[in-house]
Amino acid sequence: MTNITIFGTGNMGTAIAAVFAAGGHSIAHIDTSSQQEEITGEIVVLAVPHSALADIVSTHGGELAGKIVVDLTNPVNFETFDGLVVPADGSAAAELAAQLPGARVVKAFNTTFAATLTSGKVGEHKTTVLIAGDDADAKASLAAAISAGGTVGVIDAGSLKRARELEAVGFLQITLAAAEKISWTSGFAIVR
Repeated sequence: MTNITIFGTGNMGTAIAAVFAAGGHSIAHIDTSSQQEEITGEIVVLAVPHSALADIVSTHGGELAGKIVVDLTNPVNFETFDGLVVPADGSAAAELAAQLPGARVVKAFNTTFAATLTSGKVGEHKTTVLIAGDDADAKASLAAAISAGGTVGVIDAGSLKRARELEAVGFLQITLAAAEKISWTSGFAIVR
């Protein structure tokens, strides 16, 4: 059993908690409005909007040293809805890793919607969580925690450099759903 702390109690935080609970893991939630709570998890999931990362780093940066920190943010420019707010050669996850040099930052869950995590399906296919990061042990630990319940699949997408592509896929999926070209209960599936 792994201890997991999830920042955020919205749709994604709740859906991710269910994936981990299916594997028998212990889950603690931290509501971002009350950031005085202690981080107890070995894995810390940031199920918050991209704009909330700076406050979390400022308030909890020291506590995150040595922990596996999962960034699932999609740094969408919500003013224009026409791009990402990070440099073209970077990612929100890379920026977070630079701000938390003692943490083991990985990108995951940003290419799935809450509904597909909850159902475990994208259409007729099993929901797959893509993970990117530079720490092989952190990725393996996260993958094991995700897959323990058998509700979703996991694929290692490579180094943290791949977070940029994952964020682009997440952005595309969000814009398609916002434009009602796909539903918030659908998404991209991995077919093997």
